[in-house]
Amino acid sequence: MIEYISAKTIVTRTKSAEWFGTDYNMNIYKGCCHGCIYCDSRSECYHIDNFEKVRVKQDALRIIRDDLRRKVKKGVINTGAMSDPYNPLEEELCLTRHALELIDAYEFGVSIATKGPLIARDVDILSSIREHSPVICKITITTAADGLSAKVEPGAAVSSKRFEALARLRDCGIFAGILLMPVLPFIEDNEENVRAIIEKASECGCRFIYPAFGMTLRQNQRDYYYEMLNRIFPGENLVGKYRKRYGESYECRSPQAARLYRMLGAECEKRGILYKMKDITHAYKENYGDNQLNFLDMI
Repeated sequence: MIEYISAKTIVTRTKSAEWFGTDYNMNIYKGCCHGCIYCDSRSECYHIDNFEKVRVKQDALRIIRDDLRRKVKKGVINTGAMSDPYNPLEEELCLTRHALELIDAYEFGVSIATKGPLIARDVDILSSIREHSPVICKITITTAADGLSAKVEPGAAVSSKRFEALARLRDCGIFAGILLMPVLPFIEDNEENVRAIIEKASECGCRFIYPAFGMTLRQNQRDYYYEMLNRIFPGENLVGKYRKRYGESYECRSPQAARLYRMLGAECEKRGILYKMKDITHAYKENYGDNQLNFLDMI
């Protein structure tokens, strides 16, 4: 049974435009059923009870419409920061799809982060938005191996399905690429895995790969992650390795981060794949002037 929660506003101003040059955030759903063992949104600081249950914001489309009508400036709306916009409920409810229709109607741009291949369903609306405003689609892939993705992201589509979605977006001319994050230390931070992702990204025509070689751990999320490591990788003493290297640190940077970043940069440059934030942001916005993104909303 679908659970609805109340909300006063949904499209809110971002604190900083540094993250892919976005201006607003939009989350229609709360919680996530992907079950990713590393998810930081499970941390206590976000105050999300029963995080694994996806809930829907009541009357979301009306609220989004009213939010957009009140915006003085156009801009790029980011979705997928705290809850995947293409979770299983979306296939039935189509709230993300209808929200994209509103974004199109009010001539905003959109930045989407997801693990859901269902994003390919909405290429028609994304193509329409692209005619007047920037569009960027980011699909998270942390391992090229379906077997490993099924272990660390058990409720999400396996990596091969996400690569297929990227190819579909490419075929429709949508600016799309990979969020290579988090790359789990001692599990995914090896050259073989990263090279495989780069090769598959190139085959799919990805415009970019944006990496973060490591992860974050805090509060109850650390305990949950360690419990899952012991369950999924018994006998490998991964928890001992984490405790020895990171202790109680929030940022858990891969020991291989510098080497992997150099390798990724060299391989991406060979293939014409972007990997730096400023270059990615410039590329997906380059055909859109300030007159399209920063003018008074006369609606």
